[in-house]
Order: sequence, then structure tokens, then C-alpha cells
Amino acid sequence: MSASSASAYRVFVSNEKENTISVIDSEKLEVIHTINTGMRPRGIILANEGKWVIVCASDDNKMQVFSTETFEHIKDLPSGPDPELPILHISGNPLYVSNEDDNLVTVVDIFKGTIITDVPVGVEPEGMGMSPDGKILVNTSETTNMAHFIDAHSFKNIDNVLVDNRPRVAEFTPDGKQVWVSAEIGGTVTVIETDTRKVLGKVTFEIQGINKDAIQPVGVRITKDGKRAFVALGPANRVAVVNVETREVEKYLLVGQRVWNLGFTPDEKLLFTTNGTSNDVSVIDVESLRVTKSIKVGRYPWGVVSAPF
Repeated sequence: MSASSASAYRVFVSNEKENTISVIDSEKLEVIHTINTGMRPRGIILANEGKWVIVCASDDNKMQVFSTETFEHIKDLPSGPDPELPILHISGNPLYVSNEDDNLVTVVDIFKGTIITDVPVGVEPEGMGMSPDGKILVNTSETTNMAHFIDAHSFKNIDNVLVDNRPRVAEFTPDGKQVWVSAEIGGTVTVIETDTRKVLGKVTFEIQGINKDAIQPVGVRITKDGKRAFVALGPANRVAVVNVETREVEKYLLVGQRVWNLGFTPDEKLLFTTNGTSNDVSVIDVESLRVTKSIKVGRYPWGVVSAPF
């Protein structure tokens, strides 16, 4: 299937060192607009039924809300110091954001613009995963090397699971039975059973001609059918395609330099990767598992999310 046959979406890419968001037309596969943001934009999500894009302006210690239609700045939302990754409750509110500098997850009412509470977690919190039923939030702490399981309603930390070094992203399987946690320095993805919090196994990676130290898993995205996981491998410049059932790597896809995060279009026909040091995004055709294009964006693209036109 060609990229041009996919439905048209706006793809929003945060550029960490340019203080912008690049807006890509997924049909034309080109940048159609650039949004100016606060300092060091990183984590980025959709909210308010897809009408808003919310980005963490990490060095400004806040989150910013923009219109996905007009690209205008709507308002700012509070956070703790150095917000990195946000995630929305499945009901659409509240938002949970990891604050890298104060070892807290902040819970924010996105409509009132107020902080509901803070949840203490480990050192350098980053990854934020929400279970499909909206009951469990998983936060990863990079220095503590743990996945923290938090009750999304009571805001209580109910369990902590040790994973490999420098965990970055937490991603639930669509059935909610597992959460996959990438470890950038450990070089693995740990698979945890949601109910028991037992480690079921680990995904490991080996690429011919690539030093093991360069294989640094960060972004993880799992298809809606639960069959495949895509894992961004940092300076290895590869995305691993993983069979979720067997946890075996099926294929490695060569993308741009220091691939960091990943985002599907809503129809899952395309997957966009943010390649930090080549300042571009790679476009992956999900059906054929082929990289079809590279699109130049701003400096150090970090996060990516897609919204319908």
C-alpha cells in the first residue's frame, strides 16, 4: 500500500532544540506549518477530542496547548519542574505528566488548568503508560530503574518493578495484560504482567555490525491488534519490529540518526519516527514494513503525534 493512499492526517513533531513543532501533512508527506513553542518542547499528545495538541515546554516548566486546526496557542497548563512526558486519562481528563527534576508525577485538570495532586515516584521520572481500562498508570524512573504502578484514580503508588538501566517508555498491550518498558542503557524491553507485576520476559536486540552499546531502546508502539511492537533503538538508527507473542525480533528497519520516539497515524497505515541528530522523521509503511520517506523537520525532533484533518 502506498503512503498516498492513506487517510490524511496532521502529524505534530516537537523539535527539542529549535523550540518549535513541525506540522506534517501525512498525505503529501511534507511540512505544512511550523508552530513556535516555549523552551525545549518534548513530550506531545492530543487532548479535547483531538482539538488540542499539548506539548511539554520542559525548560519553561509548563505545558502548552495549541489548536490542531488553526495551530494557535490556546493556553498554558501548569506542571512541576522540567515536564517531559504527558499522558491523558482515557476519559479525556485529567492529564498526568512526569517531572524529570522533582521526582513527581503531576496530575492536571486540563480544562480548569489546575494541579489536582502530585504523586511521588523514583528519580528522574519519564515514561508514562495508561492501561486501556484507565485504571493503572505506569511511570518509569530513569535513575531508580523502576516501573511504578500507580492507581489512576486514587493517585497511590501500588507497586514498583525493577527493570534494566535507564527505563524510558512504558506501553501497554491493547488488551491491558502486559506493559512493555524500554531500557535505554540496559538495551532491552522488559515485559511485565499488569495484574501480578511479574516480569514475563525481555526483548533483546542484536544487529550485525552495530556495537551493543549503540542499541538503546527508547520509543515503543504496539499495533491495535496486539500482534506487533515497534521499538526505536536510538543511535543504532534502527526500528525493531517485534512479534508480541514470541517477543522475537522479526525485522530491523533502517531510519534516521538517533531514532527516539514513534507515532502511528490513527489508521495505523503509517508510522513516523523522530530522528534526533539527523533532524528528520522517517515514514514507515506499516503493512509492507518499508521505510518510504525521510522528511526534514526542526532540530532534534523528539515527540510525535497525529490528528485527523
